[in-house]
Amino acid sequence: MKRILASLTALTLFCALTACSWVADQSAPGPSPSDQEEPLSENGTSSTPDEQEPAAAAEPRVLVAYFSATANTEHIARHIQTVLNADLYEIVPEEPYTDDDLHYSDDNCRANREQNDPDARPAITGTLEHPENYDAVFLGYPIWWGQAPKVMYTFLESYTFEDATIVPFCTSGSSGIRSSADLLYPLAPDASWLPGQRFDGSASQEDIAAWVEELELPE
Repeated sequence: MKRILASLTALTLFCALTACSWVADQSAPGPSPSDQEEPLSENGTSSTPDEQEPAAAAEPRVLVAYFSATANTEHIARHIQTVLNADLYEIVPEEPYTDDDLHYSDDNCRANREQNDPDARPAITGTLEHPENYDAVFLGYPIWWGQAPKVMYTFLESYTFEDATIVPFCTSGSSGIRSSADLLYPLAPDASWLPGQRFDGSASQEDIAAWVEELELPE
């Protein structure tokens, strides 16, 4: 009988000790969120989800707008587009110019009549979308009797480039760009104009790239 009582007492004591141990394990606090190790970035510094990488600066948007009657100016415009990864826009007259229209030895040909008329503004077709989005505009044209064709006047008077930098360029066998550009400045008085450049129609992409590299374009 004494042995039975002793066995029961030992069993009761064992159960009590086991229960206490279980309660202690359940009540022990786990690591708090602040105790967790902070994640490390690739360079080994700690970071948190609230930290964000600074936004990359947007690349300047560049437009190359050109009028080309014989493809020479288009040739230069496409080189500029490639060098600067720019948007390309062709200024297209509503009434295309024919060979007879460009017969410069005939005083009565269309091109000569327009160049001699201060009020001539040949209509253009198509629409340039969101011109205000461009930071720089390259403006290309051939030289007709020392000046830009009047269709360029129509284009500049049709849009606003007040926050843009405009860079004129022209194609010509001999005439420079100075006087033609001077007459275009008043048509976009709020824009920032850079000195222009004359090219012949055979200028290479390397020639264009060297010129563009020297320009102080918006960043």
